[in-house]
Amino acid sequence: MAFQKILAAVDDTALGQSVFEQALTLAKSHHAKLLLFHSLTEDLVPKFLLLPGEMGLSPQLVTQAYQSQQMQLEMRAQHIQTLFADLCDRAKREGVSVQVSTQPYEPGHGICQIAKFWKADLIVMGRRGRRGFTEILLGSVSNYVLHHACCPVLVVQSDGDSMMLEERSQSLAAL
Repeated sequence: MAFQKILAAVDDTALGQSVFEQALTLAKSHHAKLLLFHSLTEDLVPKFLLLPGEMGLSPQLVTQAYQSQQMQLEMRAQHIQTLFADLCDRAKREGVSVQVSTQPYEPGHGICQIAKFWKADLIVMGRRGRRGFTEILLGSVSNYVLHHACCPVLVVQSDGDSMMLEERSQSLAAL
């Protein structure tokens, strides 16, 4: 299967770098276009600020908290733009046509929406390896995307997971 449009869900972690590397390699080998996507989420906004009057918080405190939150979000957006500028330069040096998109979506939904809108042939994304109760509480973006994407999804495991799997394999081999 030849891919023409590859969406890479990238952040500023080592896993995000691995996702970019994998997507870039695929884009080069398939002569595909690459779209780098990052979801500017609202995880930075404290949930208790949504109902300030019912919580007995002073309007001044709420205003200051929102202003602080807005500054953090703007700084985060600038950081991601700098990261994307570096990644775009690298992709262009390697002959890959690249675009970027940062949107204030919930990550899983955002990845699926952008992939559908852009008509992506492949989504490349990372998986942090949340399991059990943590996954139930916090959810799994990769799991959401796997079940809702309009195209194939390549999931890149975090190095921590790879190490754990390698250790388990070595332990089983020793038995």
